[in-house]
Amino acid sequence: MTTYLLAAMTGLLTGAGLIVAIGPQNILVLQQGVRRVHVNPVIVVCALSDVVLIVAGVAGLGALVSAHPAVVTVAKIAGGAYVVALGLLAARRCLRSSEAITANADEVRTASRWVAIGSALALTWLNPHVYLDTVLTMGAIANSHGNAKWAFAIGACAASVLWFTLIGRGGSRLAPVFAKPRAWKILDGIVAVIMVGMGATLLFSA
Repeated sequence: MTTYLLAAMTGLLTGAGLIVAIGPQNILVLQQGVRRVHVNPVIVVCALSDVVLIVAGVAGLGALVSAHPAVVTVAKIAGGAYVVALGLLAARRCLRSSEAITANADEVRTASRWVAIGSALALTWLNPHVYLDTVLTMGAIANSHGNAKWAFAIGACAASVLWFTLIGRGGSRLAPVFAKPRAWKILDGIVAVIMVGMGATLLFSA
């Protein structure tokens, strides 16, 4: 029993260490939380996707991905291009006038739930770092725990669910701060730098 509990705690801490790093997924969930728009569906998609990938890694998919590096290369190119495009869109929003930012905020509030879900799916499944972290790294560490590997997986999955819920629901508390257009300019500027930088890194590494 102690072995399984320790494996679960190790999975929780390892999962938290890999997921908490700033990335496209986290930025999207935080943005939706701040806007208070389709927060729950985005949290569910991101958390459930991580759970599926972690389970796949523990089940042995990581070895299959390692045997076919071309898959990772394609994911880097597609994911890098997509993330750069999102960064450029954020940069354009940052350079808009205050009136345009207010209008854009109104448009976002009425945007389709499926658009938000589609963005969450794309930023998850087109991001090669997700495969490296959840499938390869998590899978390798989990399997080092022998019979307790699924306890490790449960801990890692719990970390993902807790983290996305925290930043998604917690982001809504920042909404009053973003009542001013200037705050959105700053956020979009930060998002643009992070997204373009990450996307360019992915493209060059491919």
